[in-house]
Amino acid sequence: MREFGSSSLSLAGSLLIAHPSLLDPNFKRAVLFLSTQDAQEGAFGLTLNRPAGRTVEELLPEKDLGSLAQVPVFLGGPVSTDQLIFASFKWNPDANHLECRHHLVIEEAQKAARDDTLTIRAFVGYAGWTKGQLENELAHRSWLVQKPEPEMLELEKCPTLWRELTSSFGPWFQLVAEAPEEPSRN
Repeated sequence: MREFGSSSLSLAGSLLIAHPSLLDPNFKRAVLFLSTQDAQEGAFGLTLNRPAGRTVEELLPEKDLGSLAQVPVFLGGPVSTDQLIFASFKWNPDANHLECRHHLVIEEAQKAARDDTLTIRAFVGYAGWTKGQLENELAHRSWLVQKPEPEMLELEKCPTLWRELTSSFGPWFQLVAEAPEEPSRN
């Protein structure tokens, strides 16, 4: 877990895990990859655990997409939901971190989809924060921050990703993460 102590510390490359008390429907039980973060410029992230249940081919049926056609589409966040964003992710074992290139044009995304060392995803929308907004949310403990692991991009992890990551913060978090999302329906 990374501590957030000073405004000069960039959390780019980290995961933002919605705190169990974060009830905003856009982010409740969400796991985001924070691609960029700067106290003066704001931040950009993509939600990793909200598959839309569709592929790129279903959203762009008129395009010749090649290997990009079967790429899964995710709900990336509440900003610009009329936009389809392509991103490639690559685990860098030497630096022990996840690298992300986003806003790829279709040709770049098609090339990335053919590269076995990359994971390509498509996102409808993204999560964005203006200057100081994310820092304020972190100060109010709306997010848990953690370093990503290479396997977290596996599609089969999506349904349990938030629960697994949240549980790693200790017994109280594990208890809350294991509770039903809507206890009244238990």
